[in-house]
Amino acid sequence: MKERLLTAAGTVMMAVPWTILPIRAYIPKALESPAAEIMISCYAAFMIFSGIFSVLAYTKGIARNLLMKICLVVNGAYAAFGILCFVLMTVS
Repeated sequence: MKERLLTAAGTVMMAVPWTILPIRAYIPKALESPAAEIMISCYAAFMIFSGIFSVLAYTKGIARNLLMKICLVVNGAYAAFGILCFVLMTVS
């Protein structure tokens, strides 16, 4: 049961970062400077959290199935991109 819950959470975490596209496309306030920076920071932090969550769930041996392997790869890539976003925001 615990494996299914962790796999479901990892799967949902894979889809959440894509919600920024309709938000930024249909809400004009999301493109203005302070709101855009806060929103991108929140999404980057969530992506880093989801990557850490997937790595811990997989490496601890709690959830070791095919879907969790896919979640691990995708959320790991998201985490790397989130770290890159934070680095780029601090540099510029």
